[in-house]
Parts: sequence; structure tokens; C-alpha cells
Amino acid sequence: MTPTAPTRRAWLPAALVVLILVLHGLWLWWDGRVPICKCGYVKLWHGQTMSSENSQHLTDWYTPSHILHGILFYWALWLIFRDRLSFGWKLVIATFIESAWEVIENSDAIIDRYRAVTISLDYYGDSIVNSLTDALAMILGFWLASRLPVWASVAVVIGFELLTTWLIRDGLALNILMLLWPLEAVRVWQAGA
Repeated sequence: MTPTAPTRRAWLPAALVVLILVLHGLWLWWDGRVPICKCGYVKLWHGQTMSSENSQHLTDWYTPSHILHGILFYWALWLIFRDRLSFGWKLVIATFIESAWEVIENSDAIIDRYRAVTISLDYYGDSIVNSLTDALAMILGFWLASRLPVWASVAVVIGFELLTTWLIRDGLALNILMLLWPLEAVRVWQAGA
């Protein structure tokens, strides 16, 4: 028995998400990014932000910001498409945006920008495994937002932002601010002075 056309098409968004992630990893490989930390091993968690191993392992203090990407993408796409587009197709769009950002974020121009205007002086880009895990964190956030009430999504966004701002003096909002419009006062505060 062969699957009907609608059944086959139901798998298409999932297949495209996987394809986007594969292309994301291959692009970073082609661009010269290291597959794993140059230290030679992969940790589940690396909690030191002022370290050459930051953004080199599976998860770190920037993983919550990628969960927030997923939550924000979910609600933005919901506002744009409402019920005219399925969850799967919205996830394809969100994964494409996240993977495109990861590729751009790991370009020499953006890495140099981070190093010039933020406290990330030793930042040399993400490892491929970290970058792909960031994309998976976005997918987790997207899925969570589809299941949580709006108030809970807002609470997660605010909670993660407050937590990372308190613990590492950084977060999604500060990262965007310092990348687009760096403020010396914020940079000094982030450095712990």
C-alpha cells in the first residue's frame, strides 16, 4: 500500500527542517568552522563565558537566547499567518531564519564585529556542533511556544533574559543592542567594572 499524496506531503516540512540543518552544518564546514571544540572533546554544558571554549560545546549560557528565538519566531509567524500555514511550515521558515542567522553570525565580518564592540574579545565563532545545537534549541523554543499559553511564553522570555543578564551580564536583548548600537557604558558594565 502506498501512502496517499497528503500523507507524503505531511512529512515534507520535517524533511525540509532536517535538510536545512544539514546544509547549515555543511556551510559552516565549508567556511572553515571547527566541528567541535579545539580542546578535542565535547561537553554537554560549558558555563564559562570568558573562555576560549565558549560557544564550542553543546550548550552554554547563550543556549537560552536560542530558545527565545524559537518562542519569538513562533509568535511572529503566528501573527503573520495565523491558521493559514501549518505548524510544520512555520517551523520550516523559523529553522531557515535561525540557520541563516547562524551562518551569518559565524562569518568573519560578524565575528570581527562581536570582538570589536562587545566583551567577546576571545570569540572566534561557534563550533559546528554548538551552532547546530543552537538551532535545535530554537526548535525547542518554537515547539514550547506552540504548547504554552501566551503568558507562559512571555514569562519564559522575561525569565531567561533576567537570568542571563544577572548571571553573565548578557542575553538576547543585550547581544542585539551591542551588535547594532554598541554603548560603552554597557560594555564596561558587562566587563564587570
